[in-house]
This record gives sequence, C-alpha cells and structure tokens, in this order.
Amino acid sequence: MKKVEPLEAILWSIALPGFSQLLSGALVKGLLFVGLEFLINVKSHFNTGIMLSFLGKTTDAAKIIDYQWLMFYPCLYMFAMWDAYKMAQNKPKKYEYLPFAFGAYFVTVGLMYSPLIKVNHIFIGPVFLPMIFLLPGLAIGFVIRYIILRIKRHQVD
Repeated sequence: MKKVEPLEAILWSIALPGFSQLLSGALVKGLLFVGLEFLINVKSHFNTGIMLSFLGKTTDAAKIIDYQWLMFYPCLYMFAMWDAYKMAQNKPKKYEYLPFAFGAYFVTVGLMYSPLIKVNHIFIGPVFLPMIFLLPGLAIGFVIRYIILRIKRHQVD
C-alpha cells in the first residue's frame, strides 16, 4: 500500500469516490467505490442535476433527479472520503469518523427536504441544499467528538 497525505486523500476522494483508494493501491476497494459511484450517478441522473443546478435551473434538476437512487449517494461519498482519510493516517485518532458520519446524515436529510425548501422564494434544489446541510453535519460531528473526548478524559482522571 502506498501512503498518501491526508489532504491528498480527501481531495482525490472529493473528485471521485474511490480515486484515493486506487492511488493508495487498494484496487478492489477503489474499483468498488468508483463502480458504485457511477451506478448511483447514472441511475439518479445526478450529473444532469448538477449541470442544471449550476445553470440556475434547480426546478428542472429536481424534476429529473431520481431521489430513490440519489439517497444512496451521501453515505457512499462520505464513507469513501472517511476511508481515504483513515488509510492516509499513520494512526487514526479516536472518533475522527464522527464528522464524516454526521456529514452523511445531514446531507441525506438535506436531500430529503430539498423538494420543499425555498429561501426568499428561491428554490435551492437537490444539489445545493444538501451541500449546505453538510456544514452543520460536520460541525455537529466535531462537537460530539469533542464532548466524547472530554467525557472520556474526565473518566480517566
């Protein structure tokens, strides 16, 4: 296994789930992540949804997205990132997975609510609203990790 830097692992995994694993030499896992990403992406029409969203056509994006398929994407995406980050660590720190897991949870919730939420009468859509929901998910994951570590530290003292 080739070691990559944690930042490099995260950035390649953001580009496409599985790329960091392939770069590290975990070929089976990398190909599995890439294959699942392509399957979910194609079946959900996600790339078309991304393109339409960036062109300001969020309503059109919401109409073509297959939510039943896209619901798998946040967990796959965040798990592949966590796995890449963990593989790049010499010794992963305790509970470092929590921001990744809560990020996945919140992006999934953002996706579920994306057909309903408007901000100032502007439809945010199935691409941008889940991205926005990632931020509180990460924050809550970091806070929960901090609280658990403090509790455990006090139990040891």
